[in-house]
Amino acid sequence: MTALDQLVNLLDLEAIEVNLFRGVSPDESRQRVFGGQVAGQALVAATRTVEPGRHVHSLHAYFLRPGDPAVPIVYEVDRIRDGKSFSTRRVVAIQHGRAIFNLQTSFHIPEDGLDYQLPVPLDVPTAESLPDFKTRMLPYKDRLGELYDRPRPIDVRYVDHDPFARQGNPASGQRVWLRADGVLPDDPTLHACIVTYASDMTLLDTTLLPFGMSWETPGTQMASLDHAMWFHRPFRADDWLLYDQASVSTHGARGLAGGNIFTASGALAVTVVQEGLVRVERP
Repeated sequence: MTALDQLVNLLDLEAIEVNLFRGVSPDESRQRVFGGQVAGQALVAATRTVEPGRHVHSLHAYFLRPGDPAVPIVYEVDRIRDGKSFSTRRVVAIQHGRAIFNLQTSFHIPEDGLDYQLPVPLDVPTAESLPDFKTRMLPYKDRLGELYDRPRPIDVRYVDHDPFARQGNPASGQRVWLRADGVLPDDPTLHACIVTYASDMTLLDTTLLPFGMSWETPGTQMASLDHAMWFHRPFRADDWLLYDQASVSTHGARGLAGGNIFTASGALAVTVVQEGLVRVERP
């Protein structure tokens, strides 16, 4: 089974009662559940309660407690409203009897309307011209340990050097190409959930770039606090997507970063904003 197959299975929640779903975590040596996994599973749970033909257009989430990867996560869906054009859902992820994550999301029936978007960044190398993760990070293989060989369902290719090479070189943002590493079924919901999962992989790191630091800088503690996404146009998660990310503010042990996800043809597909805990112990 490929890493992408494992991710698709991870997002295929078990229905245990009306409005109740159960998800598990991969068998990895993580201290806490990856935030993108919880967000993706919560979106799956919400979607399972919405009538076909309505697609997610926004989500707003809060990470309340670290998730325990050793036990299942129960997702409780509150069907807040079903209107003629929109449906709204609230999802609470529960472990050990306590909420660890909260998601509010809205679905919309496709409609015709005005069309405008931010322009796609210019002069960006193609994804195929850039090295994949293992090639890019080969010089740091021993430093990364088991992280280097871990199966990766999302192929991420850094446009602006790798995180280690950027240390000591301040920057205001970063760009990466990403896509699911394989072929996915023609299910827009699954593609949205895969991109939700992937959107949490590099965004918070962007808040450290103005300081010439990375997540590997000694004494650095980082964790997602909240996450918001707006889905603008159709896309496929197994096609290349350009994730253009920028640091907005880092202050008071919190960092805010935003990103726009474009298709390879230049359509603005998704906008993401995330705030996270950013603590750095001073020597």
